Amino acid sequence: MVRKAGSRGASEIDAADAADLEYGRRVGERLRAIRQQKKLSLNDVEDVSEGEFKASVVGAYERGERAISLPRLQRLAAMYAVPVGQLLPFDESAPGVDPDSVASRPQKLAIDLVRLGELKTPAAKMLARFFTMIQVQRGDFNGKVLTVRAHDVRAIAAMLDVPLEDVTGRLDELGLIFRP
Repeated sequence: MVRKAGSRGASEIDAADAADLEYGRRVGERLRAIRQQKKLSLNDVEDVSEGEFKASVVGAYERGERAISLPRLQRLAAMYAVPVGQLLPFDESAPGVDPDSVASRPQKLAIDLVRLGELKTPAAKMLARFFTMIQVQRGDFNGKVLTVRAHDVRAIAAMLDVPLEDVTGRLDELGLIFRP
């Protein structure tokens, strides 16, 4: 049997398909978890989206039976009022990610909410919505400083479109790191 360079054998295709199916299942788990955190049923999603997201289709996404396109994922994230990155599972085994390295370990950050309120950029508005969501979840409304936890730093990286290790630097450039 002669194979072209770059072609994959049946076992390689099966492994890739299995990995794709597993990732789809994990995306579905995240979609379901976020929907449930929002206290929405599948029918509620259909109603709130005015029929854009049919209950049966969202259910298929959540079961990993159907893949969601990136534009639809973005619209679903907007409807749920969460960053797109929150709808995707974090894969610590991804190439280039060393979960034990200092750079890969997100840290807690103190955010200057007063300074954030002064910024009028699209990124600042997105961060403000995200931080408001955290405040609501925690019942923390001091309005001056918010400490974001390690798992929130990943979402901030996705919102700012920067690598995880650059989040602190980017927030510092924006003047959002609280310094007492």
